[in-house]
Amino acid sequence: MAIRSLVTGGSGFIGSNLALELEKLGHEVVVADNFQSADRKNLTEFKGEVISWDVSEKFSFGKAFSNIFHQAAITDPRYPNDQETFQKNVEGFKRMIELADKDQAKLVYASTAGLYGNGPVPMRESQEKQVLTVYGQSKLKMDEIAETLFQKRHIVGLRYFNVFGPREAHKGRPASMIYHLYHQMKSGNRPRIFNWGEQIRDFIYVKDIVSANLKALTAPSGVYNVATGVGTSFNELVKVLNEVIGTNLEPEYFPMPYDSKTYQSNTQGDTTQAEKRLGFKAEWEIKKAIQDYLEWLQKNE
Repeated sequence: MAIRSLVTGGSGFIGSNLALELEKLGHEVVVADNFQSADRKNLTEFKGEVISWDVSEKFSFGKAFSNIFHQAAITDPRYPNDQETFQKNVEGFKRMIELADKDQAKLVYASTAGLYGNGPVPMRESQEKQVLTVYGQSKLKMDEIAETLFQKRHIVGLRYFNVFGPREAHKGRPASMIYHLYHQMKSGNRPRIFNWGEQIRDFIYVKDIVSANLKALTAPSGVYNVATGVGTSFNELVKVLNEVIGTNLEPEYFPMPYDSKTYQSNTQGDTTQAEKRLGFKAEWEIKKAIQDYLEWLQKNE
C-alpha cells in the first residue's frame, strides 16, 4: 500500500520540488495550494491529486495521510498586510496539527532562519531570537506551538537558510540572489549588489532542502537548522557565478535600500543538531549546486 503524503504549498518553490521527489519515491502525493503566489507550471510533471485550498480554512479529506509536509505560508517578509501574514501562517499551522492528530500522521513544517536576525554566527537553534519581521513572528509562534507537542507526537520544524534552485522563478523579487544575478550577468550586465558585497549568506540548494524533509520523517521531534554551515559573501557569489557562466563582470555596488533594523546582514547556520539528530548534512557545495541549477534553467526557461 502506497504511503500517502500531503504537501501544502505544493505548487510553490520548495513544495513542488518536494512533491515531485515524493512521487518518484512511490508516495501517493496530494498537493494543496491556494495558488495566490504559486505557479501551476511547477506541477507540470506531477501526476497526483491537486487541491485548491487555503490551509488557514477548514477542509475535509476522505483518506488519511501518513505524512504532512507543511510548506504553505505567506513567505514574503515585505507582504503589505502584517495581520494577514501572522493570522494565516499561524492558523494554517494549527489546521495541520489538527489534521495530523486526526490521521496520526507525521508532521514536518517549514520554519525560517529569519528568526535569528542579526544575532551571532554560526546561528544555533537555542540562541536568543531577534525577530525582524511579522513573517518571522509567525514562524516563531509556530515553533513555540510545536515545542509544546514534542513529547506527544512526531513533529519536526526545519529552519531553512537561503534556499535557491529550480522552480523559484514565480517568486519574482523574493526569488534568490542567485536567480537574479544569473539573469543580470547572462544579459551582459554587471551584477548589482549592496555596498560593499561583504554581507554573508548560507546558500543551500533546494535538493538538500528536499533531502532534509525526507530525513525529518525518521528524526526525533524538534526544530533544526537546515543549512550548509558555510557562509558565502556577495562578492564571493559573484566570483562563483562568473566562473560558472564564463563571464568576467565586476559588481556594481549600490546603497542598501532596507532599514538595517529589518535586514539580516549575515546568515550562517550551525549544523551540529541537524547532523546529530536529523541525520542531515548538505551534499551540494555552492559551485556544483549553481552549475546544476543553471543547467536546469537553460533547459526549462
